[in-house]
Amino acid sequence: MKPNRYLIKTVLVKDGQIELAFKGLNRILSQEGMFDIFRRTRRYEKPTAARRRYNYERCSAIYEEDMARKISFLMRKNRADPFPGRDL
Repeated sequence: MKPNRYLIKTVLVKDGQIELAFKGLNRILSQEGMFDIFRRTRRYEKPTAARRRYNYERCSAIYEEDMARKISFLMRKNRADPFPGRDL
């Protein structure tokens, strides 16, 4: 059985507080990147602009992954001393 991917994306309205429900819905849609897709598909995107955007997104994803890896390495407590015998 295939899991329903929209089940966990349900926004409940409690006590008629529609504004809070809209805020939650907008947060979910922005995290999923739906607003960017809506803005991009509003007008025609030239193929060169699409390639440039795609390459930029790919490069930024690689950069973010690399920086996250470096930061997680630096935040580790039990890493080997890079300069043995040197007092800091």
